[in-house]
Amino acid sequence: MSLIVLLLLPFIGSCLAAVLPHDARNRESILAGLVALTGTVAVALMYPQVAHGGVICETFEWLPGLGLNLTLRMDGFAWLFSLLVLGIGTLVSLYARYYMSPDDPVPRFFAFFLAFMGAMLGLVMSGNLVQMVFFWELTSLFSFLLIGYWHHRADARRGAYMALAVTGAGGLCLLAGVIVLGQVVGSYDLDTVLAAGEQIRASHLYPVLLTLILIGALSKSAQFPFHFWLPHAMAAPTPVSAYLHSATMVKAGVFLLARLWPSLSGSEQWFWIVSGAGACTLLLGAYAAMFQNDLKGLLAYSTISHLGLITLLLGLNSPLAAVAAVFHILNHATFKASLFMAAGIIDHESGTRDIRRLSGLFRMIPFTATLAMVASAAMAGVPLMNGFLSKEMFFAETVFITSTAWVEAALPAVATIAGTFSVVYALRFTVDVFFGPPATDLPHTPHEPPRWMRAPVELLVLLCLVVGIFPAQSVGPLLAAAALPVVGGESPAYSLAIWHGFNAPLIMSLIAMGAGIVLYLLLRGQLRRGRLQRPPLVGRLSGKRLFERSLVLLMRLARRSERWLTTRRLQPQLFMLVLVAVVAAVIPLLHSGLSWGLRPKIAGSGVFVTLWLIAIACALGAAWQAKYHRLAALTMVSVCGLMTCITFIWFSAPDLALTQLVVEVVTTVLILLGLRWLPRRIEDVQPLPGHERRARVRRVRDLLLAIATGGGMAALSYAMLTRATPNHISEFYLRKALPEGGGSNVVNVMLVDFRGFDTLGEITVLVATALAIFALLRRFRPPRESIQLPAQQRLLAPDVVTDLVNPRQASDTALGFMMVPAVLVRLLLPLAVVVSMYLFMRGHNQPGGGFVAGLVMAVAFILQYMVAGTQWVEAQMRLRPQRWMGTGLLFATLTGVGAMVLGYPFLTTHTAHLHLPVLGEVHVASALFFDIGVFCVVVGSTLLILTALAHQSVRAHKPSGLPKPIAPPQGSA
Repeated sequence: MSLIVLLLLPFIGSCLAAVLPHDARNRESILAGLVALTGTVAVALMYPQVAHGGVICETFEWLPGLGLNLTLRMDGFAWLFSLLVLGIGTLVSLYARYYMSPDDPVPRFFAFFLAFMGAMLGLVMSGNLVQMVFFWELTSLFSFLLIGYWHHRADARRGAYMALAVTGAGGLCLLAGVIVLGQVVGSYDLDTVLAAGEQIRASHLYPVLLTLILIGALSKSAQFPFHFWLPHAMAAPTPVSAYLHSATMVKAGVFLLARLWPSLSGSEQWFWIVSGAGACTLLLGAYAAMFQNDLKGLLAYSTISHLGLITLLLGLNSPLAAVAAVFHILNHATFKASLFMAAGIIDHESGTRDIRRLSGLFRMIPFTATLAMVASAAMAGVPLMNGFLSKEMFFAETVFITSTAWVEAALPAVATIAGTFSVVYALRFTVDVFFGPPATDLPHTPHEPPRWMRAPVELLVLLCLVVGIFPAQSVGPLLAAAALPVVGGESPAYSLAIWHGFNAPLIMSLIAMGAGIVLYLLLRGQLRRGRLQRPPLVGRLSGKRLFERSLVLLMRLARRSERWLTTRRLQPQLFMLVLVAVVAAVIPLLHSGLSWGLRPKIAGSGVFVTLWLIAIACALGAAWQAKYHRLAALTMVSVCGLMTCITFIWFSAPDLALTQLVVEVVTTVLILLGLRWLPRRIEDVQPLPGHERRARVRRVRDLLLAIATGGGMAALSYAMLTRATPNHISEFYLRKALPEGGGSNVVNVMLVDFRGFDTLGEITVLVATALAIFALLRRFRPPRESIQLPAQQRLLAPDVVTDLVNPRQASDTALGFMMVPAVLVRLLLPLAVVVSMYLFMRGHNQPGGGFVAGLVMAVAFILQYMVAGTQWVEAQMRLRPQRWMGTGLLFATLTGVGAMVLGYPFLTTHTAHLHLPVLGEVHVASALFFDIGVFCVVVGSTLLILTALAHQSVRAHKPSGLPKPIAPPQGSA
């Protein structure tokens, strides 16, 4: 299977899961399981290609000039992580089928779950650092949605927000570090970065980029001091917790540390930061886990501890320690996923996760209890379990490290103490829950879960045993293939045997197990009686409290800044915005100056100077009349737009002239619709003392700023137009437009080919803007003063008020008064459609194109609304602007993807000459379909914005929106 297909498979499954019905729990789980299982099999079949240092790579050019390409890369390490992501995802999909309640919105769960799987898969297969950061942030986003899945619970909302805030902020630091790293290396390609370790460490920017990247990695894997967010993520459903803690979200940080180990490790800074954070996390997580009374809370803190162990190993600057870290990543994934699923079964069957209430469950659920005890033994590092082997490798690395004297003495002690704590919390998970007198106050009577709900736990526990008993035969080749890329291509010598003799690591293991049993017996009574509600010594050091207080402080600072710098009045906001723009433009001019060029003038400029003087006069008149007569002001502003259109024609820019003309029409209609709902100006109100003087000062101030802004723009434009500019850019487009873009209209070829990605971004922004305006106007109601008729009008024309109360009758009345324009506009609609299609079809070689054609089509539809009324038009035809926009984005995106499928850069144009029976030879470019997308987006967005404004008329004339008509006074005629 191709890597791009493997990456897209979970996202396609997510889209399919989102549209399945609410009661399709079986189909949802089968879909998710099949997607994950298919990916697992495909990844497993790639093993021969990556077994001995091989790399599978697929590259799709995107922005090669900036070093940004879609690169998918599968080596041994990425293969191992992909197998974990997809394999454990398959088991979690099966488990979730039985865990999730039929009352839950299961389609949403599996849609988020599959999207999260795809994001994690994209992260581990990324061969470009910027692309890796993109998928990194996607994992934060989808984990936020999964943690907050039960959004009706306050703890779920808080946990999701905390996880997103911490990991999202870390992701921003990672992005900054990646950008600096790319500048140091000269490339964002992962292979280039991995080969430039000496160059990176020798750079003066190494401390900066290392700190930024480590903040991102440590925050993602909940390492000290960012460890506080992970326990609060336990508000997620247990299948999510099992997936996040074993193979995905929290493993992303250690994955990044291991992935960049050949480039960033080997320095003192790396050792102290990474190993220091890992050691602190290892101890704090294990210590806090002993005192947790919630099963998932215990497992969460144990996850923090084991991630600290992996981080500590990666920070030791030893290739053998890096191999041990990779081995423990694999082992931790198996026993931690099985433990979370077992905890979910206990919660599902008994109704509680409180260890103090659980006791004697072995008699009620013996199979589940046996599985949980084996997995707990693996977590504690008991011999013949997979966790024992990687723990022994960890102990060996702490014993044989070469460093300062206190580090050589402290590290084995830290490892032994952490091992002791791990035995204690493993015993709490097993002895306190499964042995002792049977619990009597449980919400439900526990019994064994359905057979297939327990099957994923059985398979994972079997792996723990097989790897623990037959390590070299079962996991040896896989570990060698996965560790080889991490250590830089030359694997150190190591042994996966169960028995290495009576040595220091074995003695540390025995001490840890014996001390752990003793410490458990000492603490058991106090913990069962609830005397230790929080960990002693560090119980008051709450990262959550510090995080929340920091948020409160930031919110207070933001509100004070808002009071100082902002106002709710629109006029001061616009004044400050324009003033800042003017100052930002003046600062570089003060440094470099502004001078005119010697470019010769164009003949006939006197006529256009006269036209511009007319435009200036209209602009001044519009500014003056805006206070008294808005329609006159709008008319004069339109004259300014017309002069701009004529200027474009004068400068031989017919495409811009066409677009300007149609945009002017649309803008005029938009402003007319908006002006209708502005409140009337009240002239007979007595002004407050000093108000007139302040108003006069404000008007003079605004006039001066307007003159400075307009004069500055005119000066900049004149300076640019009079200078002889280098024409190599225009020569490039003129030379390449026809042979490479397939069209002679250079402007259109630029928009749909050379700068097609810019155009795709612009139409996406246009869609987002239209949807935002539509969402804002859906619940908007015009102010009463803008629709309330004066008393005299109500007295003299009560029938008008009646028409306003009945909008359908009002529409019929308006149509009766405007019958001739209505007929003409209806006859104009097919003609406008023909003109629109003409402009669209000629756009690739002559002035026109999808944008102007879409505007012409939209104007044709808007004219129907203006003359016949909103209700009449929508009763006759259903335009559905949202579908227009969606279709347009789909056409534009598929055009670009089609080029990539054929092996060309995104949105590369291809041309063909078709011989049709009647039409003869027809020249067709693939940019035609991209232009169809632009056309549809422009039509849909323009219609959505204008009709959303037009619908205010219907809302304003509802009976609840107007006061009752006032009856004429008694005795009146």
